[in-house]
Amino acid sequence: MKKLSLPVKIFIGLVLGIVVGLIFQSSPEVAITYIKPLGVLFLNLIKMVIVPLVLSSLVVGSASTGDVGKLGRIGIKTLAYFLITTALAVTLGLFFANILQPGLGLSIPLDATAEAGEIPSMLDTLLNIVPTNPIQAMAEANMLQIIIFALFLGISITLVGDKAKPFFDFFDSMAEVCYKIVAIIMEFGPIGVFGLIAPVVAEHGASALLPLLKVIIAVYLSCIVHAVVVYSGAVYLFTKMNPIMFFKGAAPAMMLAFTTSSSSGTLPITMKCTEENLGVPKSISSFVLPLGATINMDGTALYQGVCALFVAQVYGLDLNLAQQMTVVLTATLASIGTAGVPGGGLIMLTMVLQSVGLPLEGVALIGGIDRILDMARTCVNTTGNMACAVVIASTEGELQESVKEQESVLA
Repeated sequence: MKKLSLPVKIFIGLVLGIVVGLIFQSSPEVAITYIKPLGVLFLNLIKMVIVPLVLSSLVVGSASTGDVGKLGRIGIKTLAYFLITTALAVTLGLFFANILQPGLGLSIPLDATAEAGEIPSMLDTLLNIVPTNPIQAMAEANMLQIIIFALFLGISITLVGDKAKPFFDFFDSMAEVCYKIVAIIMEFGPIGVFGLIAPVVAEHGASALLPLLKVIIAVYLSCIVHAVVVYSGAVYLFTKMNPIMFFKGAAPAMMLAFTTSSSSGTLPITMKCTEENLGVPKSISSFVLPLGATINMDGTALYQGVCALFVAQVYGLDLNLAQQMTVVLTATLASIGTAGVPGGGLIMLTMVLQSVGLPLEGVALIGGIDRILDMARTCVNTTGNMACAVVIASTEGELQESVKEQESVLA
């Protein structure tokens, strides 16, 4: 018998949690007393690994980014493209979440779970973004300060050169160990999701389920608009390539990314499509695409925007525009270090929630549908990498003329 995949197991945990929660609707205290501790333990495990994972991943990611800087204008343009499109993705996710209001209809009082921290203002966030004591920042899990410190470490490693290689290797090894810890924790994901969702359904009934459908709609709608407007728009702006031609050439990689939910696993077919179908030379695709698989997380960042606002709405907390911009800033910077981590989207979500003082228990509501959301966001990540390669090749004057000729025929 074929072994069930982890996403399937987590989905089963969600379904069982819903069923058990409905069974104990008449006596929710039973679910809270005996089942909820399983979810609390799972959250504690996640909290345990957040700080070392973020620190090590970002140091390695930013050090790699520094290597890109040595390659001159191609590296700078690539990084600028990734950061701009990531910020646009988060903003788009927040836009649709504000319109669809996925968290309305489900209200969970804070005293029923954990207290949320005070939501900082945008001004305070900007003033305190640089840590005066990095160790204290890590002890307090101040995510933006940790991100800034990690970026400085990574860039400095690059500037120092070979002498800093042992230091880089330490963080590289630390990151791999953290990835393995996350993989171990996620094996308990089905139990954790069961332990978190059952008490919620027991207390609030079936009304807790409808908002999840709104989350799926908000994420998929945001992903589609981002791909059609931002990606094909950028490609057309810089190359005059017909959007239909772009998506036709990128389709095999997009479909594989959607079904596997792995940007790294899709990389070989992504490079093949980019070079053979979209006319990008290997010298550019072999540089832009692996880098994109590491730091370009538009779909994941978009998902953070939708989910953060969803959690705020569920817990009756109001995130004003300035505070939502904090989500944009955190998700954009954090996207550098999230690739290649099983369950990385949920781990990153806990970091974004923590940065604006939202309850981490909200992750339980997302966990069961994460696989469905992961398919869309991975497809967007991969599509964005291919669009970037096309744009960079065009600005360097290296996009194959045969592609442009085909485009003129289509036009």
